[in-house]
Amino acid sequence: MEAVTLAAESLDQINPLLNIGIFGLFVAITLVIVLRASRNTKTAADYYAAGRAFSGPQNGIAIAGDYLSAASFLGICGAIAIYGYDGFLYSIGFLVAWLVALLLVAELLRNTGKYTMGDVLAFRMRQRPVRAAAAISTLAVSFFYLLAQMAGGGGLVNLLLGIEGPVGQSVVIAVVGVVMIVYVMIGGMKGTTWVQIIKAVLLIAAAFVMTLWVLGLHGFNLSELLGAAAAREDGAGAAVLAPGAQYGATEISRLNFLSLGIALVLGTAGLPHVLMRFYTVPTAKEARKSVVWAIVLIGLFYLFTLVLGYGAGALVGPEAIQAAPGAANSAAPLLALELGGPVLLGFIAAVAFATILAVVAGLTITASASFAHDVYANVIKKGEVSDKNAEVRVARITAVVIGAAAILGGILARDQNVAFLVALAFAVAASANLPTILYSLFWKRFNTSGALWSIYGGLIVTITLIVFSPAVSGGERSMIPEADFALFPLENPGLVSIPVSFFLGWLGTVLSKEHNAKKQAEMEVRSLTGAGSEKAIVH
Repeated sequence: MEAVTLAAESLDQINPLLNIGIFGLFVAITLVIVLRASRNTKTAADYYAAGRAFSGPQNGIAIAGDYLSAASFLGICGAIAIYGYDGFLYSIGFLVAWLVALLLVAELLRNTGKYTMGDVLAFRMRQRPVRAAAAISTLAVSFFYLLAQMAGGGGLVNLLLGIEGPVGQSVVIAVVGVVMIVYVMIGGMKGTTWVQIIKAVLLIAAAFVMTLWVLGLHGFNLSELLGAAAAREDGAGAAVLAPGAQYGATEISRLNFLSLGIALVLGTAGLPHVLMRFYTVPTAKEARKSVVWAIVLIGLFYLFTLVLGYGAGALVGPEAIQAAPGAANSAAPLLALELGGPVLLGFIAAVAFATILAVVAGLTITASASFAHDVYANVIKKGEVSDKNAEVRVARITAVVIGAAAILGGILARDQNVAFLVALAFAVAASANLPTILYSLFWKRFNTSGALWSIYGGLIVTITLIVFSPAVSGGERSMIPEADFALFPLENPGLVSIPVSFFLGWLGTVLSKEHNAKKQAEMEVRSLTGAGSEKAIVH
């Protein structure tokens, strides 16, 4: 009861008008930037890849903006505040994932493709079936990631803006969706990239200021901060400094963590909106630079989450955090309120919503580009689009359709388990996309049959396992808590679905006699040297 009272007293200090005003200012400034960027958005290369005009450092900042979603800022801080050591393992998993992207994917992907994952897969395989499969996989990952962001935005409304009830939350989700559609339709990748850069700078700067503030209150001594968090009587005590507060109680919980970790580490290199960013730079060298910049910025941010999470646990308290609307997701906003009052909270609220806007815009342009470029231009029109602007028009129309679907889905899923939606996106990316990409880049024998088996098999296995997992039914935190058809024991299927997808890719390949040695050799030279990477892909 005391924790509920403390949470209520904290929430009374929130000024919704101030929060909305700061957020509105951000939207106005970024819309002006998007309108300026739209002046040079005419061709497909401009719309999909920003004319390849961004430098490595600029693209690295944008990648950080794309990757650091509201879940990274709000969810991880809350997990550390409540579970301590186990919560910080999320930060480690997200960061390590970038080493996979840097070492195995970034440069080779940039050399081989033009705009989408479908370009890479179709280089030495039968174009139409592979592009269709790649587009379906991209749309699946993007849509579920979109649902998570939109639903997360609706959930934060209660805490940050004081708008209560399903109607109010639905209106806010719709507003976020409409602004996102405007960003994508008008500015294309160039406008979206500048939004990502601004958002990344704001988010990292806000986290940096709060980190210094928290450390300053504890004599700039991390040990003192950790001791203060462990000393809270309303928390887990010294357990927050050791493994096991969230995972480790049972064998299933250990397997759950292993499965989630594998999906996060491998899924990042298969996320379509991250992969598409490698095409916005002029050379593979700049693509490599951009990933290095992203690793540095994301690494710094996740170090900040360690201080912010334990700071929220020490200064706000786990019970007050869990009693507030949004539960663990309220840790960072409540810490901001504790440190700087309504003004700092207003800024953090604006950054949180800017984060959702930017990530949603990135996902939307990726999904619309995949449909327009892979399905419309190369499957339906068979690569013969007479009107040069037709592909961009189709992409813009697709952005509206996807945006509308995301708004409706976000409204329907506003009360659902957001972690389930995020886990689905990462699991699909790790299972369907990554095995196919790695096989295409590194296995000479890989062919169309293997790609189709891997993509469709990965999609079917992943979605089936999640539907019959505790994430959907059989538990208090399940998506459908009143039902119980959880036949698969793990909440995340990565431990099973990723190896199965790799196996299916191998099996489909060896069962087929197709092998285009000439195109494979050309792709190998191109991926390693970049020779001919600016030319159109001809089949």
